[in-house]
Amino acid sequence: MAVVFADAGYFIASLNEDDGLHARVEAITRRLAPLEIVTTQMVLVEVLNYYSDAGERFRTLAAQMILDLADNSNVEIIPQTDTQFRAAVERYNSRRDQTWSLTDCASFMVMEEQNITDALAHDRDFEQAGFSALLRVDRE
Repeated sequence: MAVVFADAGYFIASLNEDDGLHARVEAITRRLAPLEIVTTQMVLVEVLNYYSDAGERFRTLAAQMILDLADNSNVEIIPQTDTQFRAAVERYNSRRDQTWSLTDCASFMVMEEQNITDALAHDRDFEQAGFSALLRVDRE
């Protein structure tokens, strides 16, 4: 079973058929199945924040998706801890030449700790950090 890290863009696109990455998300998910997904609470906060002003339908869909992910045995959600937060802030501060968000820094640390090289991500920052961003069109 393939183990991949999922970034917010993956979940955002999976919920919205009008999202430009939606078809790509579905195709890659089918291609990689069966799939074990690792993500973080920080990533899921980004998803909920993204849909916070998208109306009642998307707020409901996003919240239900997060609850379903928490109950899915093929999904591991890494909790936000003080230790992780501080380490991510330290990485964020030490990489001033990058545009990496705090969530990206925490994601990269989780990927390194779990030896995950592939990310369900479109964000070029994952490639800059040495990972494969599977949702990038230029990967094919």
